[in-house]
Amino acid sequence: MSGAREIDLRESSNHPTGYWLEEALLSYERFVAAGAEVVVMTPDGTAPVPDPYGLRPVFHYPAQDRDYFASVYRTFHHDPDDIRITLHHTTELNLVAGRRIAQRLVAAGRTVAEAHDLISRAARIAWREDRDLVGVMLAEGLDGGLPEASLTQAVDELNEESQAVADDRLARANAIEGFQSPVALSSLSDDQLGEFDAMFAPGGHGPMVDLPENPDVARLLSVLHAKGATISALCHAPALLLAAPDRIDGQWLFEGFRLTSYTNEEEDQNEIGRLGMPWLLASALQNAGAIFDDAPFPWASHVVVDRNLITGQNPYSTEATADAVLKSLALL
Repeated sequence: MSGAREIDLRESSNHPTGYWLEEALLSYERFVAAGAEVVVMTPDGTAPVPDPYGLRPVFHYPAQDRDYFASVYRTFHHDPDDIRITLHHTTELNLVAGRRIAQRLVAAGRTVAEAHDLISRAARIAWREDRDLVGVMLAEGLDGGLPEASLTQAVDELNEESQAVADDRLARANAIEGFQSPVALSSLSDDQLGEFDAMFAPGGHGPMVDLPENPDVARLLSVLHAKGATISALCHAPALLLAAPDRIDGQWLFEGFRLTSYTNEEEDQNEIGRLGMPWLLASALQNAGAIFDDAPFPWASHVVVDRNLITGQNPYSTEATADAVLKSLALL
């Protein structure tokens, strides 16, 4: 894990950063549940901190609400490549509240299919015209007879439950001993590093600060790669691969490997990225010699496995990436 707490952005120096809570916690819990022995490390033993940005409730929507929204936006076009769902759409237009509004429509006498149709029609207008879902339903006569108070109550309910999810996840992370007192990577010998069967790094913007040029990260990658152990990183964490030394032929250790990471398009859509990243991860990996393989559209779950390297694109790829690691270890 990254131990970084600040990142210098073009428009905000010393901006708070850290690890992405969802990626670190859910992966850790998945590994432990599968029977893996997990050692938490940061470069110098500094306790990692969650990125404050990643604690916002919009990043902790319950899975059933996100899944329902996915079933809605898939109705916008026949070809999914024509559907561009941005972070703005999912966090600022109340589109993810659709499931809870649909429940109220059903309670008011609509069938499940009728409720889904009303939500889909309203959501498409909101998506296309950059308007709030509740406002569209009221203005366009797609409210199904529900009063404004009922619609806004559904939005409030989603936000309250999402905040509760975020609070619960933070409490669970704070209860993990390794997150509070990690091992210093710098304290381990090459022989000790060689005892690990795999490594996994969660994202957040922190990894872009203290991992790419770290000599101990370089040692870890060299030792694990030499034995064919699983090397895995998620979201911004593939930045650590840039620390890898050159091979004997002078090429980067992961030259020609197919991989993914947080994309430039996704970076342009998040609040921190818009403050001006000092460099772009996807571009840096491509420039180093990687074959970059991203999903057809941003924010899709996407995992790439090439030999012993496993990479995930974004927070929505968390569980799939963790499962790929477990499969590589025959634990799933």
